[in-house]
Amino acid sequence: MNTQAPRVLPSWTDGATRDAIVGFVASVTEGPGAVPVEERIAVFDNDGTLWTEKPMPTQLHYIVEQWKVQAVADPSLAEKQPYKAAVTGDYGWLGAAIDKHYEGDDSDLQILIGALVGITAGMSVEEYAASVGEFYETARHLALGRPYAEAIYAPMVELMRYLEAHGFTVYIVSGGERDFMRPMTQQYYGIPPEHVVGSALGLAWDADSGDVRYTAGLDFFDDGPEKPVRIWSRIGRRPLIAGGNSNGDLPMLEFARKGGGLALLVHHDDDSGRGDTPYDRGAEQALAAASLRQAQDGAVRPAQDGSDRGITVVSVARDWSRIFPDPVA
Repeated sequence: MNTQAPRVLPSWTDGATRDAIVGFVASVTEGPGAVPVEERIAVFDNDGTLWTEKPMPTQLHYIVEQWKVQAVADPSLAEKQPYKAAVTGDYGWLGAAIDKHYEGDDSDLQILIGALVGITAGMSVEEYAASVGEFYETARHLALGRPYAEAIYAPMVELMRYLEAHGFTVYIVSGGERDFMRPMTQQYYGIPPEHVVGSALGLAWDADSGDVRYTAGLDFFDDGPEKPVRIWSRIGRRPLIAGGNSNGDLPMLEFARKGGGLALLVHHDDDSGRGDTPYDRGAEQALAAASLRQAQDGAVRPAQDGSDRGITVVSVARDWSRIFPDPVA
C-alpha cells in the first residue's frame, strides 16, 4: 500500500524558489516562533499574477465589448479613443496604455478611465455584477481561445490553497476594479468577494430605488503606493506574504518584505509556447529591485531568521511545471 503523502505544490518544480516558499511557511507556522494564525496574511495581485494579462487585462476585454456597443449606438464615438481602438480591434493601443502607466505615463490611462466610468454610471451594483457574470460565462481569452476560468495560473491557485492549509488568510489586492473581480474570485480562486481589494468606482445610495449605484467617477486606483494603503485600511495588518508581477506591485512587495515577510515576483519569461506570453515591459523596476535585493541578501533563498529578505523571483519558465489548469470537459 502506498502511504506516501501527496507532493506539496505539485505544479512547482523542485528548486530554490519552491524551497524558499516551503521554508518560509514552515518558519512562520511551526515551533515556538510561529506567527499567530490571525497575523498570517497573504496578498496577491490578480492580473499577471493569478491569471494572464496579455494581450490585455481581462477587464479591458470586457470594457472593449461595452465600448463597441456604445459606438454602435453613437457612431461619433468611433472616431476618438478609446472607442476607435475598440471598434477597429487596435488592441496594441489599449495594451500600450497599460504599459505606459507602469512606466509612469498616465496620459492614455486617464482616457481609458474616463470612458470606463461612462459604462457603469447610474447602474446598480447588482446590474453590473450580472453584466460581468454574463461576460465570464461566454467570453474567451483573446489569445488562448479558452474560457477565462482556464486562463488562471494553476501553480498560484495551489499556492493559495497551501497557505490556507497553514492558517493563512488570503486576499486579492489588485489594480483591477474590485466589483469586476468579485463575481469570479470564489469560483476561479476559492477567494470570497469580501477578501477582494481593488480599484473602486464611485458609489452612491439611491433612496428612491433602494439601490447602491455607480457614479460617473473613480473613487481610487489601487496601484503602486496605493496598494499598501488599501491593505492597511481594509485588513489592518502588514502581510507576511505578498505576490505580484509588475512595477505597480513593488510597494506591496516592499510592505511585506520590510516587515520580514516573503515577497514573490512572477516573471513572465517562458518562451516555450506553453501559452504564457513572455514580457518584461511594465515590470522593469520590479525586476531591477529584485536583482538588487537578491544581491544584498546574498542568496536566492530568503533569510529564515527574520532579517531583511530579498524579493524572490518566480520564473514561469523554470519554476512552474505546468501553467494552466486542465480544460473542463
